Amino acid sequence: MPGSLEPLDVGVQIPYHFRCPISLELMCDPVTVSTGQTYDRASIEYWVGTGNTTCPVTRSSLTDFTLIPNHTLRRLIQDWCVANRSFGVERIPTPKQPADPASVRSLQTQVSSQSNPSHTRLSAVKRLRGLARDSDKNRSIIGSHNVQEVLLPVIFSDSECDSAELKHESLALLVMFPLSESECAFVASQPDRVAHLVSLLFHASIEVRVNSAALIEIVVAGTRSLDLRAQISNVDEIFEGITGILNYPLAYPRALKVGIKALFALCLAKQSRHKAVAAGAVTALIDRLADFEKCDVERALATVELLCRVPAGCAAFAAHALTVPLLVRKILKVSDRATEYAAGALLSLCSAAEQSQREAVSAGVVTQLLLLVQSDCTERAKRKAQLLLKLLRDSWPEDSVVNSDDFGCSDVVPF
Repeated sequence: MPGSLEPLDVGVQIPYHFRCPISLELMCDPVTVSTGQTYDRASIEYWVGTGNTTCPVTRSSLTDFTLIPNHTLRRLIQDWCVANRSFGVERIPTPKQPADPASVRSLQTQVSSQSNPSHTRLSAVKRLRGLARDSDKNRSIIGSHNVQEVLLPVIFSDSECDSAELKHESLALLVMFPLSESECAFVASQPDRVAHLVSLLFHASIEVRVNSAALIEIVVAGTRSLDLRAQISNVDEIFEGITGILNYPLAYPRALKVGIKALFALCLAKQSRHKAVAAGAVTALIDRLADFEKCDVERALATVELLCRVPAGCAAFAAHALTVPLLVRKILKVSDRATEYAAGALLSLCSAAEQSQREAVSAGVVTQLLLLVQSDCTERAKRKAQLLLKLLRDSWPEDSVVNSDDFGCSDVVPF
């Protein structure tokens, strides 16, 4: 094995023993395996995770899969990075060590034991939450020990010994993990538990409010029973609470992400959509539409289309001056799904009111729809566009491009 220095593209040379034998890249978190060889943690974890049971360098069998941090080598690498910072080399950060399974089990035992003082249990929850925040690896370790079964009873405990802070910290940790169907039923089947979550939607702390909304969305999405979903959606003030989260200032963007996920999940219950409209969801959706990230824009537009199927919702969207222009603008701009939802919402609005038809034409929807039907988008989106074109034909200005011979040569399917 060569002991010389190997050149990098940036003109700086990395000592050979600083490179991971697997990736050949500078090691950021060197660990030593049972054969005595050192690798970067991410590389050796991937190697073992794909079913390999031998040491990549020696080809000897790994007697165990314990990874021991090589702190000495890591410090040498960090010193080398600092010495070569003039070449643009950044110092590797000191990695946080993965959670120890034994420690995780001990912490969960402390949380679940009601004989422990409240402050001890709270400290254990906070330590678990800190570990879960550190890395996906830690979350996987904690989740493998069924932390959900420990936290759910704490969150919905009636014991006066369990402080509000303990419950709120447990809630914040719980929403970092998926719930099984039985765990969702544990919450959804008891009206008192759902009512408790709804009450938290109005808590003074925005973090508590958002975590409550996150758990509501997880439970609704994970519950197969349509009746239970409908019961949750019908709980008093649930839509007011979710809408309030959507309207929270953008300084807390997680509120937008969680809020739209919860609103969409609740609006899947047809009989509850009028409650969302009454709670101000229409204004919140339109006012925030430009602020969502891509995946959340899709979910927001899907929610708009769902609410447009309710007469009150359709009227409320039509009354908002920005609704039609924003929907037209989203066609072909975000994704195929977003285009389909926007076209569907416009179809509902324009079917209900001639004013919406005129607004759509003024916003340039005809050109967008012609491009849409000739694109590679979904068949459902094309069908909605075709129906919308037919509906808008009487609203086209006489000099519109779609009244010219060009329209006769388009790919629009005859009705």
